[in-house]
Amino acid sequence: MKNHRSDGHVCAFVPPHVQREVAKRAGGAAAEEVQSELAAEARKARAEAIESATTTPESDLSLAPPPTGTSRREVYDCQHETKQRVQLVRAEGEPETDDVDVAGAYDYAGLVRSFLSDVLNRSSIDNRELDLILNVHFGDSFNNAFWDGDEMTFGDGDGVIFTGFARSLDVVAHELAHGVTQFTSGLIYKNQSGALNEHFSDVFGAAITQWENGETPEDADWLIGDEIMGPELYGEALRSMRHPGTVYDNPILGKDPQPAHYDDRYQGSADNGGVHINSGIPNRAFYLAATELGSTIDATRVWYHALQHLAPSSTFAQAADQLATSARILVKAGVAPKGATQIVRGAWRAVGVG
Repeated sequence: MKNHRSDGHVCAFVPPHVQREVAKRAGGAAAEEVQSELAAEARKARAEAIESATTTPESDLSLAPPPTGTSRREVYDCQHETKQRVQLVRAEGEPETDDVDVAGAYDYAGLVRSFLSDVLNRSSIDNRELDLILNVHFGDSFNNAFWDGDEMTFGDGDGVIFTGFARSLDVVAHELAHGVTQFTSGLIYKNQSGALNEHFSDVFGAAITQWENGETPEDADWLIGDEIMGPELYGEALRSMRHPGTVYDNPILGKDPQPAHYDDRYQGSADNGGVHINSGIPNRAFYLAATELGSTIDATRVWYHALQHLAPSSTFAQAADQLATSARILVKAGVAPKGATQIVRGAWRAVGVG
């Protein structure tokens, strides 16, 4: 049984090292400490208002019946305050508004919900039809989006470096996927388990985007965050799952620090022990597995099965072992293609794990 509350960390889309570079090189428009302070304030307000809840154990992907119900979406306009749920502007089934951020949050949350149901037999992020609460227009030019353990919150960006975060399927899927991780393995947001937490969100973000666009692993660009880049960073992205460490090198963001191999992993204490940095290692493994399988969906089903069986403090090696086990189980159940186990093992060996 898992607690509804997260481990206390806000899971933000724009990593701290990017925030620092932006603050240093662009006059502080997206200073890390400002973003963290606003996010912490919102989390504290929610913690005081919502009681803890528990979930039931996860069902096995290969045996789970299709969900019988659905969650509801609620989109709130924060009206540029640093508070959540200021004004409800669109609830489930209500007509569209003229606000593109409201439309993005509502529609993309619906796509995430459909993917979980149609592809993974999961009913919302908690597998118990949890309503999806989404807040837009948070703060003044807030250059981030975050999952706080209960709901999603999106900034508008400053319009120069970043644009509206709710307008990106990558962002919405990535952040809601933190909720899936919270209600399954509960991966602790620190060191290797935290990097795995970030990695699984990138997996869901990439998979849902490719699913919506009808892309194959060969067609996809495997970029994360390219949709939120403003005029100063047009054509850039925050991460590449195909080639970690190569996606940007410019005067505003600095140089992409993600390693693609375990030998090059970050071993410092910043970024909660490198949760956004070292996620490049398992990201590369997932890309290799999906490409060799010829299906991002097949790879995602293996990863999702494994996510339900990982311990909160899992390391990369333990994740690689569980993923091979999950692949074997799903092959036997007819959910994954033959050879998936060897492909998954090979992908992890290629990044130095296993």
